[in-house]
Amino acid sequence: MFDAYGTLFDVHSVIALCEQLWPGKGAALSQLWRAKQLEYTWQRSLMRRYEDFSRVTEAALRYACAALGLQIDEERRRSLVAAYLTLATFPQVGKALAELKAMKLRLAILSNGSPAMLRPLVANAGLRGLIGIAISVDQTKIYKPAPAVYRLAVQRLRVPKPTIGFVSSNCWDACGAKSFGFRAFWINRTGAPVDELGATPDHVIGSLAELPALIRRPLS
Repeated sequence: MFDAYGTLFDVHSVIALCEQLWPGKGAALSQLWRAKQLEYTWQRSLMRRYEDFSRVTEAALRYACAALGLQIDEERRRSLVAAYLTLATFPQVGKALAELKAMKLRLAILSNGSPAMLRPLVANAGLRGLIGIAISVDQTKIYKPAPAVYRLAVQRLRVPKPTIGFVSSNCWDACGAKSFGFRAFWINRTGAPVDELGATPDHVIGSLAELPALIRRPLS
């Protein structure tokens, strides 16, 4: 079971478009946009004021532009929001997923993304043949790391919690999955410290490319 944004799909692949629209501001806009996007999911979950991820993403974009003093018109807004449907995958994703699929594992996504965002995202990346199921938090009207989200995977796959391995590049997400009862794998691409949330990932790897070899050997 994989997280989508930041794990399989590089949310900062929008930097090129951001830079094209606002030269010299692309990286700053992408970073603030993503940070606010996540912040809004947590705040809305606590407030019980759910909006689907596409609306949260747009709201975060408007905030980031306002905070950076960038004027955004309808054409720019549409192009940036559309970019989230064609995010690039990280370089090792296709090969790693193919290796895992060859091991007869069931591969699925569990994401904050709405179904209308996930379907084209997976299709545009050419991953339909590898990822059989994409589960959205939209069914629960709350965002990760709420336990109700991880419970969706158990209900959909109809398997016990400990048999599900959850992979995320977001430490808080991996911790949430571990707290729920999954075997959690954290992709720590930047060498960051583990979040202190009372539950720690079972395994820490530097990239998705390391996962197939780790799965092949007995997990302790």
